[in-house]
Amino acid sequence: DQLKDLLELLPEHDLPEDLKSKHCKRCVVVGSGGILHGSELGHLLNQFDIVIRLNDAPVQGYTDHVGNKTTIRMTYPEGAPLSEHEYPPASLFVAVLFKRFDFNWLQAMVKNETL
Repeated sequence: DQLKDLLELLPEHDLPEDLKSKHCKRCVVVGSGGILHGSELGHLLNQFDIVIRLNDAPVQGYTDHVGNKTTIRMTYPEGAPLSEHEYPPASLFVAVLFKRFDFNWLQAMVKNETL
């Protein structure tokens, strides 16, 4: 019942047109493990059509190493970045929900409530 009620609160969205219109997508997934620190691969990562960042993979302060492009930010609630700067306006946020608390978190976000 909670999931049904929550789904009714969410606006329905499709993929952004720029993602749907790409015929040949080159994608890269950037995690939050820190392996790219010192790599200076930011310019290369920015060349991908789609950059998926996982959890709290930071961009601010690390752009030389991890790039500055974020197409999709995919995370579970506890792994979500706290800084609003990690959510570019043109990017897509994907919440990965798998336990009861995650649904409570999403409801609080949608209703602008405190957990």
